This record gives sequence, structure tokens and C-alpha cells, in this order.
Amino acid sequence: MQAIQLIVGLGNPGNEYSKTRHNAGFWWVDLLCAQSNSRLNQESKFFGQAGKLNFSSATSKPSQDVWLLKPDTFMNASGRAVSALAKFYKIPPQAILVIHDELDLPVGVSKLKKGGGHGGHNGLRDIIAALGTPDFWRLRMGIGHPGKSEEVVNFVLRAPSLNEMNAIESSMDQSLLVLPLLLQGDFEQAMLRLHTDAKANLSNK
Repeated sequence: MQAIQLIVGLGNPGNEYSKTRHNAGFWWVDLLCAQSNSRLNQESKFFGQAGKLNFSSATSKPSQDVWLLKPDTFMNASGRAVSALAKFYKIPPQAILVIHDELDLPVGVSKLKKGGGHGGHNGLRDIIAALGTPDFWRLRMGIGHPGKSEEVVNFVLRAPSLNEMNAIESSMDQSLLVLPLLLQGDFEQAMLRLHTDAKANLSNK
């Protein structure tokens, strides 16, 4: 199976959005960069911040480079950045992992999924349109739901509570543990491990 070659964290650029729930994908990539000593640089041709994942501390390096990307296009135009980098490096959709906030999962739960619809998420909607296919991997970072559809926009553009942020950070730590499996193309084992951890977390609440 095709291993992951491009990891995209979704969010909105700017300090006013940096702590909002909609930026969970940015948080995840930032944490990965901190843990792996990887650096992102502003890349105008890719409409965002991009860089290679550093494997200096890894036990086994994938045969191909793995790119990291944080689009600067704002959420609704995320596909512009993703397609630009993917086309430049000839990365197929099935080798792309997109990390995004997910209203339909409890706060602090993360799950892997390949393909499917956008579920009303404008970042996913634009990436599907830009790539011409929904056939890419998603890491869905649960942020919970406000309960009413008319409250969703304000909800995702507000910061989580301290308890919610602690749960999201724990979920990010757990999902990063399965990254080596994703880079090897072992998606079944990655999903089994991550989703088992998610069930355990829910049962302990």
C-alpha cells in the first residue's frame, strides 16, 4: 500500500485564529515539528509553510521524502496549497494525510479514515475539489459539537476550554505514536492501535 508522503495540517493563518478549534491541524503539525526537530519555511509556490520531516531521530527512514504543509490560504482555499505541493512532487492523493478538526467526534478522540465526503468541512471540501478525488487519508481530531448547527461557525472559531485542550493534546500525542506505521504504509495496524486507544479513553471518562 502507498505510504504517506505528504502531511497537511489544516487551519487559518494569523494570531487571531491560532488558538481556535479550527486550527487543530496546525497544532498537530507544530507538535510533530517540535518532536522531530523539523522546520517549515514560507513557500510562496506552495501557498503556505512547507518542509521535509526530519528523520534524524527515527529508527528507520522511509525510502521517500515526507513533506509537511500548513496552508496560508485560509481554510476555505486549502486545496490550492495541497494540490500545488502534491503536483510539484508527484505525490498521489492516496499518499496524502490531512489532519483536521472534527465536529462529529468527542473532544480528545482522534480517528483515521480514507476517502469519504467532506462532512461540511470547508477545508476538506476544497481539497477534494482541487485534487479531483476524495481518495486521501484524514486524521480527524475530535473537538466535540456545540449541539446546534447554527452555532458551529462560532464554535470552531473559538478556543477550547482548558480541559478540552488537555484532552486534545493527549489525543495528538496518541495519534503521533502511530505515525511510523503510516509512513510504512501499515494503515490497518495504525487504525487498530489508534481506535483502540480512543475507545479506552472514552470508557475511562
